[in-house]
Amino acid sequence: MGHLLMVESWVGSMSTLLPAGIKNSGHEFSLLTRDLGHYVRPGTPVPHPLLGAANVFTAETNDESTLLPYVRKLQEVFGFDGVLTSCDYYLPTVAAIAAELGLPGAGRGAVADACDKYRTRQVCSAAGVAGPAFAVAEQWHEVVDAAAELGYPLVVKPIDLCGGMFVRRVEDHTQLRAAVDAIAGFPVNARGQHRSPRILLEECLDGPEFSVETVTVAGQTSVIGVTDKQITGAPAFIESGHMFPAALEPADTAAVAELAVAAVTALGLDATVAHTEIKLGAHGPRLIEVNPRPAGNRITELVRRVTGLDLTAVHAEAVAGGKPDLTPHDTGIASAAVAFAVPTGTGLLTRVDGAQGWDADPRIVERKLADPGTDVRPATDNNTYLGHVMVVDEAHGATGDLAQRLIADLRLELGGAR
Repeated sequence: MGHLLMVESWVGSMSTLLPAGIKNSGHEFSLLTRDLGHYVRPGTPVPHPLLGAANVFTAETNDESTLLPYVRKLQEVFGFDGVLTSCDYYLPTVAAIAAELGLPGAGRGAVADACDKYRTRQVCSAAGVAGPAFAVAEQWHEVVDAAAELGYPLVVKPIDLCGGMFVRRVEDHTQLRAAVDAIAGFPVNARGQHRSPRILLEECLDGPEFSVETVTVAGQTSVIGVTDKQITGAPAFIESGHMFPAALEPADTAAVAELAVAAVTALGLDATVAHTEIKLGAHGPRLIEVNPRPAGNRITELVRRVTGLDLTAVHAEAVAGGKPDLTPHDTGIASAAVAFAVPTGTGLLTRVDGAQGWDADPRIVERKLADPGTDVRPATDNNTYLGHVMVVDEAHGATGDLAQRLIADLRLELGGAR
């Protein structure tokens, strides 16, 4: 049994899945955080699985210059076998700690490049990985010049946020100004880290979106499968649902998977599970981004229900220096999907109708809906859902439309804002 150091965590579903995955992989973990209260605030599980840590350490996790010496002292006492996180904003910190302590990891430079969307574009483009035309800018005149060169429509995004935050499709100069101003108005992320002022501008790609779930150990990348992703909320890019595995023709599945492996290889990632997002258009697959951690938004649960593989446990084993067993198991399920209730109105949620028959439907394996009294605003990213439903089926490709219909049948009544 190994002892892993978890540096911070999301407070959503992955904050419960990762501790369970660590346990299922036969390891234990200690939690390192700058603010334990962040994980025991209202709305989080009680008791929270993170509080099942063998130890809880408090230190300033946003300052590597003081954190690394502190972790070295912890290592002398506890002898950690690996380090990990579920929070994107601490992936570079985890990579720095792994390098400092000589522990297995995805690689400090590789993670830095993967977590910087512009650097990902540069590295992957240089390696011949197909992606959109792109440019980076900081000053407004640079943004205008880059937009003129790329041409409208284009996609504007921050280089260092996640969950679709402030990612916008813009059609003209006016929309460009609004998108850039919105990003500039968010100089510090949700974890108190100062953000880069650089703006990434990209050619707008058409076609459906997919993600590829991979595992890389000892330099070898294995494809676990391809996930179908439903996107809504234009001009924002909000994930409204996923289905695993995607109902693609074999040639398209192979092409999408090949591009993801090429991107992971170009970045030099190792000892990690990765979630790579790709658009499949008329000219073939094009890279969106590479995330060097297990997929969120319940995708890891979809994978587990179909393949029997717990990618959080696989990730824990990989960062501990082990060689995870990636053999799929027969679960009796060929397709699993999740759909999210994406709010479009503003007000106070007073009533949710349309889910009365869900308890009697054996295909529904997971459900969560917001309670009356919830303040609602139109979604602008993947952080403001009003619930979700997860379904499974023995038939391949049978669940995506079903999950979307179940969500579409909900009636969310809103009253005046509180």
